[in-house]
Formats: sequence, structure tokens, C-alpha cells
Amino acid sequence: MAAVVAANCQLASWQPDVTRQQTYTLHRFSSSDPTGANADYRVVAPGATYTVLDTDGPGAISHIWFTLGDDEPNSLKRIVLRMYWDGEKTPSVETPIGDFFGLGLGAYYQWQSELLSVGGNRALNSFFPMPFRHHARITVTNEGKQPIDALYYNIDYRIDTHPLPPDTLYFHAQYRQAQPTHGWTSDWISNSVPLVNDKPNPDGKDNYVWMQATGHGQYVGVTMSVLQNQDDWWGEGDDMFFIDGAKLPSIAGTGSEDYFLGAWSFGDKSFSYQLYGAPVLTGNRAGSRTSVYRFHFDSPIPFTTSFKATIEHGHANHRSDNFYSVAYWYQNEPHAAFPPLPPVEQRIPRLQAVGGPGSAVNPPSH
Repeated sequence: MAAVVAANCQLASWQPDVTRQQTYTLHRFSSSDPTGANADYRVVAPGATYTVLDTDGPGAISHIWFTLGDDEPNSLKRIVLRMYWDGEKTPSVETPIGDFFGLGLGAYYQWQSELLSVGGNRALNSFFPMPFRHHARITVTNEGKQPIDALYYNIDYRIDTHPLPPDTLYFHAQYRQAQPTHGWTSDWISNSVPLVNDKPNPDGKDNYVWMQATGHGQYVGVTMSVLQNQDDWWGEGDDMFFIDGAKLPSIAGTGSEDYFLGAWSFGDKSFSYQLYGAPVLTGNRAGSRTSVYRFHFDSPIPFTTSFKATIEHGHANHRSDNFYSVAYWYQNEPHAAFPPLPPVEQRIPRLQAVGGPGSAVNPPSH
């Protein structure tokens, strides 16, 4: 009967079956005023790191909520979120806080999905399950020039008396950016010219990389934002995944909007659904902005030794737009070293003079 109820309610695999008695105890780390008054926030000075969760396991984080009182421009790019599991020295999650919640352009907008959402007003929510065997620590670092005047947070987690299953994987999230991606030519008028369309790219050379991992685990998705430096549609690029050391793509797609489960350049209406969406669409000219996401919780992509997730920037990588992304996956530990986080001023989205249609300056060819 319980299985029938779960099926009828369409429970996600990580959601507890409410028809069965749960054995965990639910806990919360919060910015609640410890005196019982109403100052339910923390102030984080420039350059300071504040720990928002520090607890022992075994357990699993089930929900994270933040809201930020910070008037500094691009504060979503200046504040860094990190997560550490079981005493590791290097974080399994390292990303500007806005990018983690799909706000890769440094500004707030409302959107919703099954795993992440941003509600009114400036409410950041994560429902990714994040298990830990012995210990979990989450920090927020202010790399801005002004204080975070009000950091509010609630982090809900379960503690269980039973150890985690031995094959339990850890949550990871990695930020990457290219400002700009380096297209191989600026001598094009539109995406459809033969110079571009006839260029082969069978092995994903010079693709934009969402993430790379060694070990075993499974990729579960990506959020990505694009600031166009050039005119025309940015998304002629194909997604390509390389599993367990493959030299050619193990999985290859048909176009950027197709990977994010839209079609025909997304049309002109933004959308957001449980596992995919394009919540920001402002056009297809230099200066236009797009934000997209895709989660593979219907069918995560497994790997046993290594994994690389990539996408072309234009067909065969001919375009030079700005890409900002966070990839999400689960794997065993230890994880491979992440690329260094770019300095804060390099993370701020800015148009680049790259040549080509719509670009103000035509730089020397590569």
C-alpha cells in the first residue's frame, strides 16, 4: 500500500515516504537571534568568512534557505558559498552564492525547479540532498568591499542513528566561467554562413567545460548564464559528455536549447519547469542575457573512473560570448582539485570586445 501511495504522490527518490515512521531527528542551523529578540541575522564584514553550519553525522542536509541584505552591486558574484564533508580540506562545493542558485548574471530573478528556486523577495532555496557520514560544514565568505548587512539562513538537516549505506555518494558543485569564450574566428556575419556551418568538431576540442571529475559517481545537472558579446543566436553549440576517459563524446546533443529541453532558440517567452527551463531570455543581440538549467534527476549520468561535461560555444566553438555556470554531481571522495575560483572583479559580468557582428571592437585574430 505504501508503494502505491508513493507512486500516486510521485515522490522523488530522496523524499521520505510520509506513510512510514521516520527514524531520523530533524535539526536546523539558523541565524535566529540567540537572545530570543528579533535580530535574526548576521553581519559579515568584507573579507570575513562566516560558518552557517557545523555539525556531526551521520546525517543529510535536506533544505537550505538564504536571503541577503546587501546593497553592493553584484553582491551575488562577490559572496562565495563553500561546503565541506567529513573534514576534507578542500570544499566539495565552491561557487559564488548567486550562481549556485542559478543567478549567474549577478542579479535577482524569480524561478522555480524541483532542486533550486528563487522566490520573492530574494529568497534562495536548495532542495539537493546532501549526505555526510561524520561531519558537515558550510561557510559564506564576503569578498565584496561592503559588509553583508543582514545574512539570514535556515539549514535543515537530518541526523540518524544508523550509518549511511557504504555506497553513499557526496554532493558536489563546481563554478566555471569564460569571459569570454574564445571563438576561433570573428570573420562571420551570421551563424549560418558556410565558414561556420561546415566546420567539424567531432571530439569537442575547445568546448566550454562545465565540470570534470575523477572517481565514480553521477552527474545530475547544470545551471548556466550567458552574456552575449555578439549578435545572433548564442546557442548553436552542442552538449558533449565524455565518460570514463572516452576520447570522443559518449553522449552528444543537437544544440544548446535542445539540451536545456527547449526548441527553436527558446522562442521569446521564458519558462521554468521541474527539471529544465530558461527563466531569463532578453534577446539575441550583443548585450542580451540568458539563464538556463537542466537537471538529470530522471536519469543521472553515471561514471566509474572519470567524467567531463562540456558544451560548444556556437557551432564548433565559433562564438565568443561570456558563459557562467555551476555543475552539480554526486561522487565518492576524495574529489579532484577544482579550478581556482576567479578573482572577484573578474567574476562580474561585463561585455567584452571580441569582434564579429555586434561587437564594438574587432581584435586581432587568434
